[in-house]
Amino acid sequence: MRGSFLPSLILSSVLLSASFLFGQTPATYKNDPKYQAAIAEGNRLTQQQNFFFALDAYKKANKIAGGSDLYSINKIYKLQMNIRDYKGALQTSSSQMALATSPSERSAVEANRGMTLYFQAGDKGKPDLLKAADEAFKAALADNPKNAAAHFYDGKTLARLNQMDAAREQFSTCVSCLSPKDPSYVRAQHFAANPALSLAQMAPSFEVTALDGSRFNLDEMGGRIVLIDFWATWCGPCMRELPHLKKIAQEFANEPLVIVSVSWDSDEAKWKDFVAKNGMNWVQYRDADHSLSREFGIVSIPHYFTIDTDGVLTAEMLGSGSNVEGKLKKLIARAKAQRESTVATASAGN
Repeated sequence: MRGSFLPSLILSSVLLSASFLFGQTPATYKNDPKYQAAIAEGNRLTQQQNFFFALDAYKKANKIAGGSDLYSINKIYKLQMNIRDYKGALQTSSSQMALATSPSERSAVEANRGMTLYFQAGDKGKPDLLKAADEAFKAALADNPKNAAAHFYDGKTLARLNQMDAAREQFSTCVSCLSPKDPSYVRAQHFAANPALSLAQMAPSFEVTALDGSRFNLDEMGGRIVLIDFWATWCGPCMRELPHLKKIAQEFANEPLVIVSVSWDSDEAKWKDFVAKNGMNWVQYRDADHSLSREFGIVSIPHYFTIDTDGVLTAEMLGSGSNVEGKLKKLIARAKAQRESTVATASAGN
């Protein structure tokens, strides 16, 4: 998987505290045309994924504001995390803390700091950074015991420190802090039951409403494999892949597999018409603002991901010619074996 995936996931997660905005009185700088232009430029460049230039725009806006514009500071933090500039993100979290005035605001900033340290620890999981992350999350929870983000990521931190009982406790508490309707509720339940699962390369926890009105939540697939296909009607390679995808949908129609096609189309009517005319009768979702695509770190299409029954990303395939069927057959065989084993264990218990 690409190294950029995890920061993208975290920055888009509903558990993220980095997007908080502190309560603030109206500021005169917000009426400054130069400030407004800088913010608009930053937002435009972020949408285009020109993150380094977007950073410059938000820094300019914050400078115009005298260094006290939390909107700009929060945007800077998120972008620094996205480009893996963890040292910069730690400095920005200090700016956030300087402007925090309530326990809940301080808690959110400490959670930001903890997540920054968590990712700075890297794949090798440097113990000193993980321990510092744990301390930051504990500080966040001291200020706000119901900070779900702090519970969730402290659980992940403790699991990486091989403190599984403590990790389980944090994930369990996280569940109690979330609404059952929250897309991350089921994910937190899974981790509470098996903290070691949090160490795997997990797909983003998300929920969308499909074209037919049905609700799709990745963590509620219940023993099924998921194939996610990012595409668009205007994408030539995607059009060449469509017969292949239709073949997969037909071949695995009676298997424990869910296919989700995520479109980049901006024209909703054209997208709906294309889906209907081409008999694309599996889960269809239009990611008009590319928010879900950013969670997966997608910058080009066609793009596939296969996800196992635990929500673990097992393969990422870019472009045409990928051996999707071969990967699906192996995953489905494993899912069936797990299901049979579960049934056999339950029968033996009775």
